[in-house]
Amino acid sequence: MNEATVDPHKPSEEVHIHPKARKNRNTFFGHLWDNRVFFLFVAPGSIFLILFFYIPVLANVVAFKNFTYSDGGFVQSLLNSPWSGIDNFKFFFQSSDFWIVIRNTVGYNMTMLILNFFFAIFFAIVMSQLRNRKLLKVYQTSMLFPYFLSWAILAFFIFAFLSPDKGVFNSIIKSFGGKPIDWYNDPTWWPLIIIVMGVWKGIGYNSILYFATVMGIDPSYYDAAMIDGANKWQQIRHVILPHLLPIATLMLILNIGGIFRSDFGLFYLAPKQSGSLFNVTQTFDTYIYRALAQTNDIGMATAAGLIQSVVGLLLLLIANWVARRYEPDSALF
Repeated sequence: MNEATVDPHKPSEEVHIHPKARKNRNTFFGHLWDNRVFFLFVAPGSIFLILFFYIPVLANVVAFKNFTYSDGGFVQSLLNSPWSGIDNFKFFFQSSDFWIVIRNTVGYNMTMLILNFFFAIFFAIVMSQLRNRKLLKVYQTSMLFPYFLSWAILAFFIFAFLSPDKGVFNSIIKSFGGKPIDWYNDPTWWPLIIIVMGVWKGIGYNSILYFATVMGIDPSYYDAAMIDGANKWQQIRHVILPHLLPIATLMLILNIGGIFRSDFGLFYLAPKQSGSLFNVTQTFDTYIYRALAQTNDIGMATAAGLIQSVVGLLLLLIANWVARRYEPDSALF
């Protein structure tokens, strides 16, 4: 039986597609069908964002209304409420708490951003140099564990140290003949307490990306550096830090965008909602919550939240513009 021979110079037979089918494949639905597997992967997250992030954005119109409840639910109440222009914004800016909120939110977030940025990179580099894998896992677990504890739980641990009667700190102070401190009525030490607790809780999570980046560096870079006579510090400076620059810049841009947001649990639950500590614990998030819980003023609370979001977006765009100008490959977009 003769075997069929294939002529390499003869063009292969072309698969003929009906012109109508070819046209349909170029449409949106045709593209959607061709990539249906990928769209199914992103569908749950996209639906979640649309339902709980993008649709609620439309409710920001409450900031420009004198919102009052009426029969028929929220939508009907929104339609029946009269327009107030920018009165809700004026009330917030003229409030005695405005500068306290701005000072605490920006001050705490800037301090914790810098400390988290430094310590996350520091611990990532230190852990990457450990050769004992079992010890490395112990350190990683110990650093990451606080991140998974809620502030409702951590507030009790903090109280165990700061309790005026039987707290650990006051017991130590008494043993040295000192006078106990009423921690929950004395705002002196709370800025330090909040910063330390915020950094301690987030240091493990913040170092994960940097640690993964360091562990992904090609070993040949270290070999070339050692051949050139580089010591350990020079390897960190000329090999590790340049590889960390893109991800560090990206994380810095995202964190700057959230500088007007604060950890609600840290500023509300940890101080036990003490009124004596409002001057050092009041931030945008706690202010909005108290405005809703105490005054039930939805319009003013929405105005404060809208300011928070708009300023955060502007800071994100500015930070990304600066990064794109000086380090284009590290910019977010």
